[in-house]
Amino acid sequence: MRSRRSAREWAVRILYAQEMSKDSIEAVFDGILPGAPADDNLQFCRALCQKAADGQPQIDALITRAVEKWDLSRIAVLDHVILRLAITELLFFDDIPFKVTINEAIELAKRYSTDQSGRFVNGVLDAISADLKRATAAASGVTPS
Repeated sequence: MRSRRSAREWAVRILYAQEMSKDSIEAVFDGILPGAPADDNLQFCRALCQKAADGQPQIDALITRAVEKWDLSRIAVLDHVILRLAITELLFFDDIPFKVTINEAIELAKRYSTDQSGRFVNGVLDAISADLKRATAAASGVTPS
């Protein structure tokens, strides 16, 4: 893998395959990337997939709150996977700015999903990132502006 963007693209493939097969994330990862070079981006991809799988209940709860009147089953599987991936970054990868995560997710949605997916993913992630920023500010005693 040459870049984090490439790692994210592989992570989408892995999470999609896991969602469809219901196999463990490790089994899917090992089946999709046999013999891949062990570089930092492969490690990033593996960490992203594992944290997304481990945090799925928490991540899906955030998505459910953000889409309010939609049932998760109404969200296209690929959009759902891209949202999970991005929310995993928002929650567990402090070194990645929210704006970068959201922009990358929008690009993935535009490239791999429907014509409307970019806007949908943007709206959901904007709402979730605003909630996370408010929660972080409240926890640190800072009043959000």
